[in-house]
Amino acid sequence: MLTLSTLALLFGFLLDLLLGDPRGFPHIVVGMGKTIAALEKVLRALLPKTPGGERAGGVLLVVLTILIGAGLPLLVLVITYHFAPLLGMVVESFLCWQLFAAKDLEKESMAVYGKLKEHDLPGAQLAVSMIVGRDTKGLDEAGVAKAAVETVAENTSDGVVAPIFYCMLGGAVFGCLYKAVNTMDSMVGYRNERYLDFGRAAAKLDDCMSYLPARLAAQLMILTSGLVGLDGRNARRIYRRDRRNHASPNSAHTEAVCAGALNVRLAGDAYYFGKLHEKPFIGDDMRPIEPEDIPRANRLMYAAALSMLILALMVRVILIGGLYLCDTTSTAVTFSLTGMSSLIFL
Repeated sequence: MLTLSTLALLFGFLLDLLLGDPRGFPHIVVGMGKTIAALEKVLRALLPKTPGGERAGGVLLVVLTILIGAGLPLLVLVITYHFAPLLGMVVESFLCWQLFAAKDLEKESMAVYGKLKEHDLPGAQLAVSMIVGRDTKGLDEAGVAKAAVETVAENTSDGVVAPIFYCMLGGAVFGCLYKAVNTMDSMVGYRNERYLDFGRAAAKLDDCMSYLPARLAAQLMILTSGLVGLDGRNARRIYRRDRRNHASPNSAHTEAVCAGALNVRLAGDAYYFGKLHEKPFIGDDMRPIEPEDIPRANRLMYAAALSMLILALMVRVILIGGLYLCDTTSTAVTFSLTGMSSLIFL
C-alpha cells in the first residue's frame, strides 16, 4: 500500500503538470470551500454573536472542516485500498492531482503576463484580480507585474511545496487535511471585524501547519535559483534579512527568496477593499520590476516543486526499503527460531 501511495504521489504530480485544473471539472478544493461557507453560515446562526461565541464557532468550524475534509478521503481510500488496491492508487492519484496547483498557478500568472505584453492594462488588472486579494484597478503595469510575482512566490509554498510535503508524510489524506486548513484560512482567517474572533483558530492552525513547508520551500528555492538563471547569492541574502517582513509568520519566506533571486523589491503598501494597508518592503529596488519577472518567478516555482517531489520520493523509497528490510529480518528470525525449536524438540 505504501508503494502504491508513493506512485499515486508521483502520478498526481504528473497529472497536474499535464492537465492543471481543467475549467468546469469538479474540484475537491472547490468542494471544501463550499463546505466551509455552509458550516460558517450554520454556526453563526446557532451560536451567540459575542466574542466568546465567535471564538467557539471558529473552533467548531476547524473541527468539522478537518473531519469532513480529511475524514471522507480517508474513508474512501481505506475502502478502495482494502477491496481493490489498484483502484485505491487511482483514487489517491486523482486526489493528489487536485491538491497540487503548480500548473494552474503558472497558467493564471502567465495570463497576466500575456495581457501586459499586449499593453492591455485593464485586461492585466482584471487577470491579476483573479489571483490576488488586493484592489487592482489602481495598479500600473509595474504594480500588476509585482502582484503576480508575489502571488507565484507565496503560493510556491501554500499551493505546491506544502501539499507535496504533507502527501509525503501521510499520503493524500494528510494532503487533504492541509488543503482543508489552508482553504479555511483563506476564507475566514482575516483580521477584520467579521473574522477577528471567528477566524482566529483557523488562522493559527494554518500558521502551524505551514511553518515547516514555508521554510523548506524557501530553502529549495535558494538551492535551485542558480539553476534557473537567477541570483542565488542575493536570494539567500534577502531571505536572511527580510523573511520576517510580513504579519504572517510564513508568507515572507518565499517572497523574500523570490525578491532576492529576481533583484527586485516586492510587498509594500497595498489597498484592500478601498483601505490602505501599510506593509514593509521585501527585497532591494535594484531594478524596476517588469513583465518578464512573471515567467522567471514561475521557473523558480517549478524548480522548487520538482526538488520537493524528488525529496518526497526519496523519503518514501527509503521508508519502503526500511520496512522491507524489517519484514525480511523478522521473517528470517522467525524461521531461525522455528528451526531451533524443532531441533530442541527432537
